[in-house]
Amino acid sequence: MDEALLRSLIPGVIAVLVRRGADFAAAEDAVQDALVEALRVRPAGPSSGDLPAEPVRDPKGWLITVAWRRFLDATRADAARRRREDRLDEEPVPGPAAAVDDTLQLYFLCAHPSLTPSSAVALTLRAVGGLTTRQIAQAYLVPEATMAQRISRAKRTVSGVRLDRPGDVATVLRVLYLVFNEGYSGDVDLAAEAIRLTRQLAVRVDHPEAAGLLALMLLHHARRAARTAADGSLVPLAEQDRGRWDTGAIAEGVMILQAALGRDRLGEFQAQAAIAALHADAPTAEETDWVQIVEWYDELVLLTANPVVRLNRAVAVGEADGPRAGLAALAELDASLPRCTAVAAYLHERDGDLATAARLYAEAAHKAHDLAERDHLTRQSARLNARLPR
Repeated sequence: MDEALLRSLIPGVIAVLVRRGADFAAAEDAVQDALVEALRVRPAGPSSGDLPAEPVRDPKGWLITVAWRRFLDATRADAARRRREDRLDEEPVPGPAAAVDDTLQLYFLCAHPSLTPSSAVALTLRAVGGLTTRQIAQAYLVPEATMAQRISRAKRTVSGVRLDRPGDVATVLRVLYLVFNEGYSGDVDLAAEAIRLTRQLAVRVDHPEAAGLLALMLLHHARRAARTAADGSLVPLAEQDRGRWDTGAIAEGVMILQAALGRDRLGEFQAQAAIAALHADAPTAEETDWVQIVEWYDELVLLTANPVVRLNRAVAVGEADGPRAGLAALAELDASLPRCTAVAAYLHERDGDLATAARLYAEAAHKAHDLAERDHLTRQSARLNARLPR
């Protein structure tokens, strides 16, 4: 059994154990133990303990059987849980796993509203994505012990939640969007992982926003190779080598988006994907259809109160109607909004006010938390200062 296959089976196996009476935390621990066993022995030879004597024809059934035994062993070993053990059904006879898809329920559980966004993301990566605590910790650049505590708290929080009510698809989508925005760090590509999980979700729910989010992810991810230079510095969209964009991902994203828009149930992710598609469709930065992009931002403003949408709209207005129109739109926003100063610097530069732009770029660099963004803004300020009269 290969690791990718096993990881894809984890959500369904956890959900089966929960339906049989295990609480979420115990079920997740038991499945992780079974996964370790599967990766350790890769059963294909003589029978040993939980392992079958022949090659595994039903990997999910095998994982369920081993995980259930691990759960029972752990329950019996804990005297404080004796009474609960008495209520457990007799151990099921090993056999083919029922063709029941419990993955969607597990998505809802991991995105439960009682969890903080960071805890929901960590639990989703662990239980649905099948990542180890170490991998998640490396991706978020925190100590493994810190991430272990976060995941443990999250598991305790949802352990008493029953899987018998419809979940909120919008909450699940928001969690997956947060995973995608973390991008890449350590040895785990969270952007790719978010795409994989969103593909699973889009198959399981009849919801145009699931398709919209998948399209948005694919269209953004298609530009990933062109976003940084060889030295690691950021490359703005207008300066990217469009020959390095993934045309296959763009084509797939556009196809998925068109199908979602055809259902006439517009949502935030579909509108964002439409904007990304217009950028992807332009052969050059100069040929970008900024007027249509502004129209899509107007739709987004109606759909969400997110101030970042209005900030991005100001940039689009500056491109479509000129920098002064963009600055007028920007003046309506809270100046403390992240990236607001950087946008003002860009629009002032386009308007020919290099001194103000240089000052604002330096100010934006001072506010930036991301090192690559800070370096980019600092270079922009230095570039303009070099052009100013001495």
